[in-house]
Amino acid sequence: MAVEVMWLGHASIMVRTEKTVLYIDPWKIGKNMPSADIILITHDHYDHYSRDDVNLLKTDRTRVVAPMSSDVVTDLIMPGQSLALDDVIVEAIPAYNIDKEFHPKKNNWVGYVVNILGKRVYHTGDTDHIPEMKGLKVDVALIPVGGVYTMTADDAGRALGDIQADHAIPIHFGDIVGTRKDAVRLSETASCTVHILRPGEAFVLA
Repeated sequence: MAVEVMWLGHASIMVRTEKTVLYIDPWKIGKNMPSADIILITHDHYDHYSRDDVNLLKTDRTRVVAPMSSDVVTDLIMPGQSLALDDVIVEAIPAYNIDKEFHPKKNNWVGYVVNILGKRVYHTGDTDHIPEMKGLKVDVALIPVGGVYTMTADDAGRALGDIQADHAIPIHFGDIVGTRKDAVRLSETASCTVHILRPGEAFVLA
């Protein structure tokens, strides 16, 4: 069965199979999106943790996973931990800045490797190129390219070499910071295949 990875804009992602609908950092989500089985939040900045969007997507059975407490969070997770959610396994990977203070390592914010139907989908969260990325070996990496608060496109290209991703989807551009030119720049420097999506477009892992 296929795993569909859809970019919803900025850092928002939907991962969908025939059985499961999973969102990561839903923000500015349209009202007609399918309800969530799982929602993963990387950190509590407003453009990643939107209570309104979470409430729009969740049902009574939705598991909401985050590295911080909230009235909508059902499962806390810290860097280095894993969580089994039915047939989906979620690994929390550290996400932090090295040379800036927007995302301090001490906050214990995260990215996620989602293991689903034998595929590994890595959403880095808001981060720089960090040592913990080395050797993750994923099928697709969702990686920021906008700079300022996260990696630049050139940083992301170097990070993908450490991650050992087969495919990459640039995110964190086109809203707040970064432009499509940054995504194109990544495609010129990355060691793997880069899929530049428009909001609402998807890449399918068969």
